[in-house]
Amino acid sequence: MNLAPEGITHRHVRIDGRNVHCALLGAGQPVLLIPGWPQTWYAWRHIMQTLAAQGFQAIAVDPPGTGDSDTPAQGYDTGAIAATLHALMQQLGHARYDVVGHDVGMWVAYALASDQPHAVRRLAITEAVIPGLAEAPPVFVAPEENIFLWHFMFNQVRDLPEALIAGRERAYLTFMFDRWAHRREAVACEVYIRAYSAPGGLTGGFGYYRAIPETIRQNRQRALIPLAMPVLAIGAEHATATLPMDTMRDHAGDLRGSMIPDCGHFVMEEAPQAFLDQLLPFLQPAVAA
Repeated sequence: MNLAPEGITHRHVRIDGRNVHCALLGAGQPVLLIPGWPQTWYAWRHIMQTLAAQGFQAIAVDPPGTGDSDTPAQGYDTGAIAATLHALMQQLGHARYDVVGHDVGMWVAYALASDQPHAVRRLAITEAVIPGLAEAPPVFVAPEENIFLWHFMFNQVRDLPEALIAGRERAYLTFMFDRWAHRREAVACEVYIRAYSAPGGLTGGFGYYRAIPETIRQNRQRALIPLAMPVLAIGAEHATATLPMDTMRDHAGDLRGSMIPDCGHFVMEEAPQAFLDQLLPFLQPAVAA
């Protein structure tokens, strides 16, 4: 059974005429938690509970087009999404905050830190490579090497994925969860399948992939100035391993990182304590600062 911690409050914040949903728990130094695809804010439920107990305010967001947030027709490049999430934090009353991003949320988190360096105190990122910073993935590789790559091309195609998957969301997403997770039972697959089966759920998620060319264009400009704030990059043994750290090596002046052993792609659910063992010491100096 998948249950969220007690005490979580839900907010729908109006930004540029659209609702952005977030879940909040705790009080103190704000930490923006950005999930990836195909997940929602719920992926952070374990992390939120501990952050709140340690004196932080955990703010887990459904990025535009996902979960309970509205689905815009366009604007899924990471610059546009980062601007929306910064506006969200401002409306919540936070001028300075920490950011943690997973998967596609790592793309957005990097853009947010680069575009709003005055606002982002510390940046933690996990389980992705960033378009425009990392080399484009190869196409002609063995099937077993392509399990984390093939969807990049498929999800970018206009209209066809929706035509093929509509009504079959469970089969499509179950394929991902079965192959990307190492501790499959720990992942709230049913929660995410329901979310992405809702009207607009597929298109909103695919929007981030369809915006990759624009995100790459932006990131080539961002890469000219390394991040100045402390950056933590975490990978998982049975997924990206050292790639998050490798991706950021030339793009952050204060970089540290690690790899979580015996874990698959969905680190916050599969190994929450191991993830927190890295995250909390990294964020704690921000509380005292």
